[in-house]
Amino acid sequence: MSATVSNKHILITGGGSGIGKASALLLGARGALVAVADCQLAQAEDVATQINDAGGRAYALPVDVADPAQVSTMFSAAAERQPIDVVINNAGIDHAPMPMHQVDDAVFLKNVEVNLAGTWYCMKAALAHMLNNGHGQIINVASVAGLRSAPTVSAYSASKHGVIGLTRSAAVEYARMNIRINAVCPSFVDTPMVQGVLAQMDERGKKQIVGANPMKRLGKPEEVAGAVAWLCSDESSFMTGQSVVLDGGMLA
Repeated sequence: MSATVSNKHILITGGGSGIGKASALLLGARGALVAVADCQLAQAEDVATQINDAGGRAYALPVDVADPAQVSTMFSAAAERQPIDVVINNAGIDHAPMPMHQVDDAVFLKNVEVNLAGTWYCMKAALAHMLNNGHGQIINVASVAGLRSAPTVSAYSASKHGVIGLTRSAAVEYARMNIRINAVCPSFVDTPMVQGVLAQMDERGKKQIVGANPMKRLGKPEEVAGAVAWLCSDESSFMTGQSVVLDGGMLA
């Protein structure tokens, strides 16, 4: 039996593509009311339509997570429908691989602004909402680059290390308030973002990325979505402050 999320109201940022899209589709298929939020509203609307056409329940919301005002508006709009049970902070960006001394400061700051500050804004809003409701779950999509070294993507890695720090610290702070907070940490997954990185590499570089784990392949968005769905369910009720690694054995 699959982990049930039936009737839970789940908000996911970056839900228009990649891991966010796969998670939204799976959660919708399992009975959740899914709020698909994305800075590309048309993509979010397309995902919501797919869920509704398949017999589920979903709606789309626009948001740039790096803008706290937009985050606040998103949460207000979602909460008007019904209390939010789960928030999945999935929106994120990366940068072109290059030595750290060549990374422009603006690129570093943008990664921090979206990946780390964006998660911070969404967590603050989610926590305020969940404290009022007396329960809730937050799932942050981090990365194996937040758990180990990640040469040539230093800015991205730094932002994801920060997400892990927020996850662990907040999990301990709010454990007694019936709010659970965990992270998922994928390695290279076959998403538009990763394909964008691969497109900038030569064949040798591509082979190194694809073969970076013992399984010698990219992960699938649906494989990460399965872990996200389990974390959304009550089957993970004694789990908080953890980083679930999906990396094909890379860190083993």
